[in-house]
Amino acid sequence: MRFLFALLAGCGTLAVTPPPPSPVPSPRAYRILVASESGDIVTHLVWDGTALRTAKVVPVGVMPADIDGPHNVTVAPDGSAWYVTIAHGTPYGSLWKFAAGSDSLLGRAPVEMFPTTIALTPDGALAFVANSDFHGDHPRVNVVTIVQTATMTPLTNLPACDMPHGVKVNHAGTLVYVSCMNSDEILEIDRQSFRILRRHKTGEASPHMMHGTAPRPGPGGGAPHDCAPTFVSVSPDDRRLYVACNHGNTLQVLDAATLDLVKEIPVGAGAYNVEPSPDGRWAIVTNKEAQSVSLVDAQALAEVARIPTSKPLPHGVAYAPDGTAAFISAESIGADPGAVDVIDLKTRARVASIAVPRQPTGITILQEL
Repeated sequence: MRFLFALLAGCGTLAVTPPPPSPVPSPRAYRILVASESGDIVTHLVWDGTALRTAKVVPVGVMPADIDGPHNVTVAPDGSAWYVTIAHGTPYGSLWKFAAGSDSLLGRAPVEMFPTTIALTPDGALAFVANSDFHGDHPRVNVVTIVQTATMTPLTNLPACDMPHGVKVNHAGTLVYVSCMNSDEILEIDRQSFRILRRHKTGEASPHMMHGTAPRPGPGGGAPHDCAPTFVSVSPDDRRLYVACNHGNTLQVLDAATLDLVKEIPVGAGAYNVEPSPDGRWAIVTNKEAQSVSLVDAQALAEVARIPTSKPLPHGVAYAPDGTAAFISAESIGADPGAVDVIDLKTRARVASIAVPRQPTGITILQEL
């Protein structure tokens, strides 16, 4: 024993072989969900970093002999369910809730005329649905339907504005923003009281209008609009709002605290949808009349690239969870299928596409459980 201790002392500290490193957990798998407005389907896509493939097609709608018109799709914050707006029905549209994984229908909530976009509170308890009601005379006041998602029960129809289209809840879950196409304004709604707190004008001879840009007629030949905001999004830190001006061909950036205009950025014709990246570095605008998307540097507040899409009518935007790519839904014309394009955010180029039938519109990411 003495000999052993002496040997150890002479050798100094023993080298200990470290345990093998724990395996690095791989990122959760995800799917891209795309609603096809003229086909009554929601397509599940998978991206392997090189190509897109179709994993599943889920039929939606209640009238087999007619088109029900799914428009927007979104996912519960905990990933347990996904929601889709159905534009047509008896007598109005509806909001449908599906279980993630099984894609079984969990419930339906009646809403109003032609529901477009959906915004969920961060706790997933409430859904705010903009009812655009594209048909009929203007001006008029349309409503935002507020739904309790656990039971799929409508709580109220909030009289909002003329043609609400985009709706987003801030990340704190305290405020809800609505873009109103035909009344050229942004609404701010209190999540707790369901009251409209502020209205901000985005057009109608606004002093912020770009020089040389003429107002265009409103829907149905109504009053002209300078902006006609189709969509509003909120920066990840809740400090800024991004407003897509469909008639102004610009992206308006607003200070969320004051609703003052920070900057108006020229983008492509027919700016339609806008989404900031989760890291706050980018904002992407789909240009529905220019067959392109505008990549906007959210710090410099400047368009840094305009990337052509594979189909004529780019619609929605979703980001890969790892921040490397953006997925763009693009509608087509006539019988030609639409597509989902992949934009590499490093190279600022379209790197892949897949055909998606029947006018793909809403797009979102479902992280699988």
